[in-house]
Amino acid sequence: MERRKSSKPPKKAKRAKKTNIASTALGAEPEKRSRKKTPSDKSAIKPRELAQNVKTGRGRKTSSTLWLRRQLNDPYVARAKAEGWRSRAAFKLLELDEKFSLLKAGARVIDLGCAPGGWCQVAVKAIGNKGKVVGIDYLAMPTVAGAEFLEMNFLDEGAPANLKVLLGGPADLVLSDMAAPTTGHKATDHMRIVALAEAALDFAEDILAPGGTFVCKVFAGGAEGELLTRLKQNFEIVKHAKPKASRSDSAEKYVVAKGFSGGVA
Repeated sequence: MERRKSSKPPKKAKRAKKTNIASTALGAEPEKRSRKKTPSDKSAIKPRELAQNVKTGRGRKTSSTLWLRRQLNDPYVARAKAEGWRSRAAFKLLELDEKFSLLKAGARVIDLGCAPGGWCQVAVKAIGNKGKVVGIDYLAMPTVAGAEFLEMNFLDEGAPANLKVLLGGPADLVLSDMAAPTTGHKATDHMRIVALAEAALDFAEDILAPGGTFVCKVFAGGAEGELLTRLKQNFEIVKHAKPKASRSDSAEKYVVAKGFSGGVA
């Protein structure tokens, strides 16, 4: 029987795939002009840093939430943790020391309002084994290696005498980072901080060696009135400074008085 011829058209022969000379000769496929280049180093692509948001939890006040949010997004807080400082305040003293050369090897240092211990850490590291650091605060804190700590309110009657015993001699530097709890009333808060500064100065004038230095926290308005007059009378140099580590929205400043003369005119 004769087979019928297929009506389908014959299949076309497949074209041979064109050899890519660039691929065979250079070993790589040439990039298309429209293709965007991707960076070879993935580490060069930095993710956008986002601020951490904190929701107000049940039973947590709005002010506490704002404080926590500020702490979590504060670069000095993160840096303090990374470098082993107990608080961001350590950077304030480091800046003041860099500017005014406060901490000398072998010096005797008193730290008023020392908790949680950041300033004590900085002082111990700077003065070395031959110096001495004594701190006082009514708040409890773990002991700082190389420093003595007195858990007591500085304004208590026996506090200055106890500090003298622990230091065992005249001081070369008296630091005060004390701050009274704020009331929200600007005039009242200012009076409180000035009263603390005056108490710290009373103690400094009693324990400082000739040529010694006094550093004290003050707030808006700085050291004024009798306090500023006393500082100028008893110290050769009196300056105000606001370290970069102090928050921009804070009214705190520091007064630095160098060259204690013992009140001799």
